[in-house]
Amino acid sequence: MPTPHVAQYSKEIGPNWFASVMGTGIIANAAVGLPLFGERLQGFAIVVWVIAALMLVLLLVLKVTQAIARPHVLRRQFNDGVMAQFFGAPPMAMLTVAGGAVLVGHHVLPPNIAINIAWVLWSLGTIAGVLTAIVIPYLHFTRYEMQQDAASGGWLMPVVPPMVSATIGALLIPHASSLALQQSLLYGCYALFGLSLLASLIIITLIWSRLAHSGSSGSARVPTLWIVLGPLGQSITAIGSLGVVAMQVLPAPLSVSFHTMALLYGVPVWGFAVFWSMIAALLTLRSIYRNMPFALTWWAFTFPVGTCVTGTTQLAHYTGLDMFTWGAVALFIGLLCAWLIATLGTIRGLKHGRILLVPTAAPAIKAQKMRLSRLNHSELLSPSLSSSAF
Repeated sequence: MPTPHVAQYSKEIGPNWFASVMGTGIIANAAVGLPLFGERLQGFAIVVWVIAALMLVLLLVLKVTQAIARPHVLRRQFNDGVMAQFFGAPPMAMLTVAGGAVLVGHHVLPPNIAINIAWVLWSLGTIAGVLTAIVIPYLHFTRYEMQQDAASGGWLMPVVPPMVSATIGALLIPHASSLALQQSLLYGCYALFGLSLLASLIIITLIWSRLAHSGSSGSARVPTLWIVLGPLGQSITAIGSLGVVAMQVLPAPLSVSFHTMALLYGVPVWGFAVFWSMIAALLTLRSIYRNMPFALTWWAFTFPVGTCVTGTTQLAHYTGLDMFTWGAVALFIGLLCAWLIATLGTIRGLKHGRILLVPTAAPAIKAQKMRLSRLNHSELLSPSLSSSAF
């Protein structure tokens, strides 16, 4: 009789841990521009940004130390078709903190130092993000073995960083030294926007196809469905921010066209984002009702919702309509609740050591259309889902 396979676990920090920096930093970025309440939340935004910056430094130190002391861990994570998708999280974490440096960093540091930090983080995050957007899909196409029902929100993680770069780049363009450089950065950011948008649309289609043909796994992979909101909300934020900058650095009527495009694109995509949030909420509630365990995937409730806050804020500034103004406020409240839930769950997981246990090989997670109560109980509650499924 063959010996049954026994999963091997290792305590380590995966790239998915940087999602906590993304989810924390986006609160600061969303708060400072929030309609009606942004000015009153400035002190709160500063505190949150400092926390996110310290988290980023800590995780970078831990990850670099781990890579030096245990290089085989980094190689295994990179060769794991599930975990490797989340190497997009470190660039986005750097970019999120860079955005906070522009928006609130001057309250803590001398303005020139804050902007220089933002430039460095933006440059590193953009380079790493573009590399991730190229290398991970390439390996996905040539090396990683994937099941037919494997498509998940995690597949978006490698291709979303360029969209975040476009957004934060819009904040930095006015600080460039010459008009020619400003215009070059503007067009470059639009190119990053397009790169990420088209790749994201392809992957979102694959996720829809998987859900339609195979259903939901009911496991800790379910929260990654919220990642779909990331490229949607971030693209609205990016095109809105770039449209404002275009009015400053491009001649008319070209500048007016880019400015108008922000609304022509933003409002329809905002409608789809609202629609998808309802679908994701129903699937998530269904899984929670059937005992979906906490995992690091729950951080997927934070950053994507945060991008919807900033995207809705852009539409509120463009239109002045109460629908978008109060919509941004409502989403911000939801973001705070999601962050609190993810934070408390992570603290409990660290206390008991569960979320540090990572399988040396990612387990197969089967999506199927059936009552989740029929799924194997150990599959739903397996500690392996705490990290690798994210």
